[in-house]
Amino acid sequence: MLEGLLIGLQTALSMQNLLMVIGGCLIGTFIGMLPGLGPMSIIAIMIPVAISMGDPSAALILLAGVYYGAIFGGSTSSILLNAPGVAGTVASSFDGYPMAKQGKAGKALTIAAVASFAGGTIGALLLMVFAPALSSVALLFHSAEYFALMVVGLSAIAAFAGTGQVAKAMLMTTLGLIMATVGEGALFNLPRFTMGIMDLQSGFGFITLAMAMFALPEALFLVLRPKTTQQGDGAAIKDLRITRAEAKAIAPVIGRQSVQGFFIGVLPGAGATIASFLGYAVERNIAPKHEQDEFGKGSIKGLAAPETANNAACTGSFVPLLTLGIPGSGTTAILLGALIALNVTPGPRLMIDQPEVFWAVIMSMFIGNLVLLVLNLPLIPYIAKVLSVPRTYLIPFILFFTLMGAYIGQNNATELLLLVGFGICATALRFADYPLAPLLIGFILGGMLEDNFSRSMQLFDGPSFIWERPITLGLLVLAVLLVVLPSYRARRARLRMRGVADGD
Repeated sequence: MLEGLLIGLQTALSMQNLLMVIGGCLIGTFIGMLPGLGPMSIIAIMIPVAISMGDPSAALILLAGVYYGAIFGGSTSSILLNAPGVAGTVASSFDGYPMAKQGKAGKALTIAAVASFAGGTIGALLLMVFAPALSSVALLFHSAEYFALMVVGLSAIAAFAGTGQVAKAMLMTTLGLIMATVGEGALFNLPRFTMGIMDLQSGFGFITLAMAMFALPEALFLVLRPKTTQQGDGAAIKDLRITRAEAKAIAPVIGRQSVQGFFIGVLPGAGATIASFLGYAVERNIAPKHEQDEFGKGSIKGLAAPETANNAACTGSFVPLLTLGIPGSGTTAILLGALIALNVTPGPRLMIDQPEVFWAVIMSMFIGNLVLLVLNLPLIPYIAKVLSVPRTYLIPFILFFTLMGAYIGQNNATELLLLVGFGICATALRFADYPLAPLLIGFILGGMLEDNFSRSMQLFDGPSFIWERPITLGLLVLAVLLVVLPSYRARRARLRMRGVADGD
C-alpha cells in the first residue's frame, strides 16, 4: 500500500496532472453553479476532451475534479437563489437560502465551502484506508437492502417538516411517490399515467421538478410578496468569518457526516443525494429541541450537514467504481464508460495492475479539495453580491436560469410547460404552508424504491426477503425507530409540560 501511495503521489504531482486537477475543479465549480447543469451533464461534455489525452491517469483526474467541483459549486445557486439544479444540493437550500435572506449569504457560502472541503478530504482519507476492505462490504448489498435503505430515507421525512407539520410532510411525500410512478414501470416496460403524452414516457424530469418546487416559486414570491422577501443587507455580505462558537457547533456535525456520507456513497446506487438527505435528517433528529426548531430557518448545522455528506459521498462512490467496476451513480456510470474507452479495466486487480491510476486519483482528491477551498473562499464576497442585485434584474435572472435549466435537463419544450404548471401549484402550496422538500424527496427516492422492491419480489417470489436477509431486516427496524422515536419524544415532552402545568 505504501509503495502504491508513493507512486500515486508522484503521478498526481506531475505538472500535467496538477493542471488537470486545477482545470477540472474550475470547470466543475463554475458550470456547477448554473442550475440544470449537474455533474453528469458536465462530465458527459468533458469525456471527448479526456479521452483525447490518451493518459488514463490524467483523464480520470480531470473528470474526478469536474465531478466534485460541480458538487462543490452546485451549492451556490441553492444558497443564493434557492435553485438547486443538482439533486445532491437540494438539502443545502433548506437552511442555506434562509441564511442568505437574513443577510448571512457570505457566512453561508463560507460554511458550505469549509464543510465541503472537510467532507471531501476526510472522505479521501477514508477511501485511501478502507477502499480494499469496503469493496467486499459493498457486494453484500443487493436489491432487498437498497429497498430497505430507501425506506429509511423516507422514514426520516419528519426531519424536513416544521413544527406541527408532520401530517403535511407525509401527504407531500405521498404525492412525490405518486409522481414517481409516471412513465415506464420497473416491472414492465409499459407507460403508466402518461395520458397518451409521448414526452411523459420517461416520467417527469428531476431538474424540472426541482426548479418548479424551489426556484420558480421564489421568483413569484419576489413579485407577490415584495415586503416579506427583501434580500439581506448588502453590507452583511462581507461577514464571512465563522465565529469560534459556530465552529465548535458545526465541528461534530462535519465529523459525523464525513463518515456517514462516505459509507453511504460506497453503496452502489445510493450516492450524494441520499447522503445529503439522511445527513440533514440525522442531525436534526439528534439535535436538542431548541436547535431542532432552527432547522429550515437558517441553522448552521442544517447547512453543514448536507454539504459535508454530499462531498464525502462523492468520494465514497469511487470505491465501487475503482474496486468492483460497478458504477455507484449515473455520474460514475459515465466515468466507467470513460475508463473502458481508455482501456482501463476497473475491478479488484486495478490497484495491482495499474496502481498509478488507482492511487493517483485518490491523491488528486486531496489536492483538488484544497484547490477548491483556495479558489472559492476569496471569491465568496463577489459571488454573494448576487443578492444585492435589484429585484427588477434578479427576477428575470432567476426565471432565465430556471427555464434554461429545465430545458437543458431533457432538451424538450414540454418540460417548460410542466415547469410552469408545477411552479404555480408549488406557489399555492407554499402559501398554504405545505413543506415542498418532502415532495421532492419522495419523487427522488420513489423510483429507486419501486425498482428495488420489484426486483426483490421477483428474486424471492414474495416478501420473504424482509426476514430472510438480516441487513434488510435491520434497516427496516431502523426505519420503524426513526418514525416512532420522534413521536415518543414529542409525547413525553407533552406529558412533562402537562405535569409542570398541574404543579407536579
